[in-house]
Formats: sequence, C-alpha cells, structure tokens
Amino acid sequence: MVLRVAVVGSGPAGSSAAETLAKAGIETYLFERKLDNAKPCGGAIPLCMVSEFDLPPEIIDRRVRKMKMISPSNIEVDINIEKEDEYIGMCRREILDGFMRNRAASLGATLINGTLYKLDIPTNNSDPYTLHYADHSNGDAKGVKKTLKADVVIGADGANSRIAKAIDAGDYNYAIAFQERIRIPDHLMAYYEDRAEMYVGNDVSPDFYAWVFPKYDHVAVGTGTMKVNKALIKDLQAGIRARAAKKLVGGEIIKVEAHPIPEHPRPHRVRGRVALVGDAAGTVTKSSGEGIYFAAKSARMCAETIVETSNSGQSIPTEDDLKLYLKRWDKKYGMTYKVLDILQRVFYRSDATREAFVEMCADKDVQKLTFDSYLYKTVVPANPLIQMKITAKTIGSLLRGNALAP
Repeated sequence: MVLRVAVVGSGPAGSSAAETLAKAGIETYLFERKLDNAKPCGGAIPLCMVSEFDLPPEIIDRRVRKMKMISPSNIEVDINIEKEDEYIGMCRREILDGFMRNRAASLGATLINGTLYKLDIPTNNSDPYTLHYADHSNGDAKGVKKTLKADVVIGADGANSRIAKAIDAGDYNYAIAFQERIRIPDHLMAYYEDRAEMYVGNDVSPDFYAWVFPKYDHVAVGTGTMKVNKALIKDLQAGIRARAAKKLVGGEIIKVEAHPIPEHPRPHRVRGRVALVGDAAGTVTKSSGEGIYFAAKSARMCAETIVETSNSGQSIPTEDDLKLYLKRWDKKYGMTYKVLDILQRVFYRSDATREAFVEMCADKDVQKLTFDSYLYKTVVPANPLIQMKITAKTIGSLLRGNALAP
C-alpha cells in the first residue's frame, strides 16, 4: 500500500509537514483555501529556523539586531545582539508561507486550492477519512464540490480549525491580534532598519504587549489581548499608535489585519488518525507570543513520526503511533511553555510589574540568556554566580513591582 496523508492548511506548519511527508515518498495532499493569504502576524522568526528549515535570505525583510523595550512610563531599555551574524528575522507571512508551500509542492506534495467544509470519520481503524471540500482552482470563490480519501489527516488550519471541530478536539482560550501595516517616510523607516520595539502597559494591552516591527517597505504596528478584552482592541491599537506617534508621522495605513491566537494547547491534539499541529493544536507561547517556529517544528515532528511509524508509508499508523509525536513534543518543549506562562502571569498583571519587567531586561546577563534561548531554542546554563545574580535581580524587580502595584 501507499499511505495517503491530507494536510489541511499550508502555513509554516502545514507546509513543513507536507514537505517532510513528500520527501519520504508518502502520497501527500496539501490544502489551502487562499493561496495569497497574509496572516496577521508580527512575522518574527528565530535565527535557528533559518538554518533548520533551510530558508533563503531573500524571504527575510529585516535582520533585527536591536530591540527597544518601552515601559508603561516610557522608560526605554535597549537590547542589542552583539554578534554580527546573529539576528531576529522579520518576514511577511505571505512571502514566507508562499515559499514553504511552493517548496512542499515542488518536492511532491499535491497542492489543492480548496476549502474543507466536512470531514467524515471512519468507523474502524483501517477505512479512510473522507474530506469534503470546495475546489477553487478554477478561480470561482464558491468552488466546485469534491471529495478526497486519506488514511491520515493533519490539521494545520489555524486557531479556527475545522479539523479540530470535526474530531471534537475541544476549545481553548485565545487572544486577538490586531495589526496595521503602515508605510512611513524613508527618514523614519531608517530608524527601523534593524530595530524592533515592544511596548507594555495597560494602555496598549492589559495582558500582553504591543509592537512596532520593521518589514520590507513598512512597519507592522499592532497589539494583542485576551478574548475577554476583545471589545477593547481598537482602543488598545489607538494606544500603541499614540505611544509610537512621533515615529509614525506621515505614515499611510496600507493594510489592517486581525486574527485569533491560541493561548494554550487544545484538550485533544490527536484523535484517531487525525493530528493537530501549529495554531490548530495551540502551540503559540505565552509571554512572547511566538508561533511561527513552534508551528513549523510541531508539524515537522508530527510528520517525522508518521514517516517512522508507517515505515515510510508502507502501513497505516495508529492513534497511539500519532500520540508518540505529542510525547516527544511535550518532553522537548513542555518546560518552555510552563516557564513562559509563569512569566506572563507574574510580569504582565499590572503596570507596576511591567515596569519591573522592563527594568530586569536592562541587565546584560538577562539579555544574553534571553537571546540565546530565543535565537537557538536551547537554554545554555549560566555559571552559578551569574545565575545567582539573575535570580536576585528577578526577585528584586518583583518585590519593587509588587510594592508599587495598587
């Protein structure tokens, strides 16, 4: 037999899964509703993703080596990456996603421009799943109704995943990201040549942060907040526009975007022979809100598990086989999610604790550990004296923040 896998969604997650499967000779179908889709996203990727996923330099708009943290009282802390060959990559999602999708197709995945609207679940462990979809390949928005049978399904279709709903994967809390792409005059854009900014404060987000990230010929200015505060999102966006106003003078809004972002994993990420990855699974991190790398990584690990347990497509993997991907994922990254969750709960709960957070970011050892962890997704232990210093600094900042909190 030849294993058939349908991957629904062709962002970094879906495309990474499809590429891995196609390389192994597995019959792979990659669904995408809108081929020119531009997901609202800050677009930051860590340096390790560039090499790990073999991304070409031309898809990276800016190489950020300077990060400015701005506290609620507008105290600024500059964080610089010292090594010339290190940077945070800034991408437009339509460029990044398009490249990864096309590469998967060139390696053998069958790309289907279609909208999935129903998934039939088989009643046993051997019959295929049936995907019902509207084929838009003729340019018709309504599409032509078609079906496809697959032995395994990967849901990489985002926070509003239809695959997750079809398998009753359960709901999760989510945040709303709102972003404006603003084209600013060249002399102001020069300031953002290799610099990004992060703002914290109740005026820009009661539970997250706001950002100004540089892109190819514009800046992305946005904010995020939990679903419970979604009615405030436009006021919060006005807050970041006001805080960054002097650097946006003469700017022209060229696009307005909004999108839900998961805040924790779904209760069920594997059911039967269906696996969820990326935003559909809930792999966005707390505190930093990072999603692109972890989406692509989770999908690759899922696909690698399918290749392994199916003997490169010679047999049909079971639910237990697919759950092996989750065990590996949770073992590798579970602690990262827990630590970032704690950081968000501790430092984002009031303006006083946000002031303490920005103060802590001024410490060079904190900066080095933070960037090493972000850029390479590995935690390099500090020597005991530095670790003690960082711990004392954190406790001191927290005590001051708590003392100042209302």
